[in-house]
Amino acid sequence: MRTIGLSLGLALLCLLRVGAEDLGAAELDMSKIAGKWHITAMATDNESYLQKKDQLKMAMTSIEVLGNGDLNVSFAIPTPGQCMRLLSIYKPTGVLGQYYSSDRGYKTAQVVDTDGKTYAVVFATRVKDGKTLHALRLYTKTREVGPRLAVLFRKLARQRSFTTDQIAMLPAQDECVLDEV
Repeated sequence: MRTIGLSLGLALLCLLRVGAEDLGAAELDMSKIAGKWHITAMATDNESYLQKKDQLKMAMTSIEVLGNGDLNVSFAIPTPGQCMRLLSIYKPTGVLGQYYSSDRGYKTAQVVDTDGKTYAVVFATRVKDGKTLHALRLYTKTREVGPRLAVLFRKLARQRSFTTDQIAMLPAQDECVLDEV
């Protein structure tokens, strides 16, 4: 389950800026990125995730934008029998819209689609045991994912070569949440 925490971190690192190549926009308003997000769907080629796909539930994250442009990111990740809480700092890579963290392994992530207010779709990579793993995650401000957003996420996942078996809409849960700040 530690893998879940590490991989979820990937997706958070670039909710600050939007890659111009993917979205046609230079930057997001930082005030719209800060705050709580729910990880409501994911697609991955990580076998350890896929083996437990039916047990995965929605996670939560909170983003604080630091003065130097780094992101202070907190996670609450439900795992069987416990709630894993993690804190990581993510830094810009120098590539527009891409961030990295070296906490618990090297990870990168980049927003591939967002409306800047209610959702963001993030493509992330992580190197583990010499193998590059890929994930696409849907972050939403609420726990509900409407039909339009679910269709969009599945379409973006297929465009990134994820199969139907690698895509999961995560059920809501109340046992593992971020503490109020």
